[in-house]
Amino acid sequence: MISNHPRRGQRGIARYAPYLNQRWNEGCTDSGRLHRELRELGYLGSARSVRRWLEPLRGTDAPLGGLPEAPTVRQATTWFTRHPDGLTSEESLRLKPLLDRCPELADAASHVREFAKIMDRLDGTRKLPDWIERAENAELPMIRAFARNLRSDLDAVIQGLTSPFNSGIVEGRVTDLKSIKRQMAGRAGFPLLRKRVLLVAASRRAPRATKATAS
Repeated sequence: MISNHPRRGQRGIARYAPYLNQRWNEGCTDSGRLHRELRELGYLGSARSVRRWLEPLRGTDAPLGGLPEAPTVRQATTWFTRHPDGLTSEESLRLKPLLDRCPELADAASHVREFAKIMDRLDGTRKLPDWIERAENAELPMIRAFARNLRSDLDAVIQGLTSPFNSGIVEGRVTDLKSIKRQMAGRAGFPLLRKRVLLVAASRRAPRATKATAS
């Protein structure tokens, strides 16, 4: 009995159909090349599965459907500012041709991701000066301007991107205070404001206290 269900490899490749359709419409019919491109996007199947997928398409000049819609500015910005490991397979598939078609955007994404690594790894002392030098030489006005602004207070920036200590908690309390003041403007006096500030501060400390108690 012959099964009508697609084979395992074909089911795995189906999720990459929009990308394969797009590349086919662009004139890329080399299964080996397409397999290498899919591998870069996380595909774990074989080149044979890619060839099988393309076999029904050969001999036809009709454009394929299933092409993804153009991403919005917000979507594109989110994709290339997020860590690559945090992207879904669909997001990776849509981001790759976008960066391939726009060298300036690909360059910007590279600079942003390098800076994000410095922030994440607290590697400011070793990495930041080199990053600033490369950014200042980039053909990207906004990246150059950002790098110049970092130089204006370089010691403080390096310290902030190197030391595990920061003023984040203090800034958070200030934000809480401003938010409460805006909510209560003209509606209550200082005693109620004080109580609300103390309650919010206590709620921020609650998880840490619970963790300490549990340990």
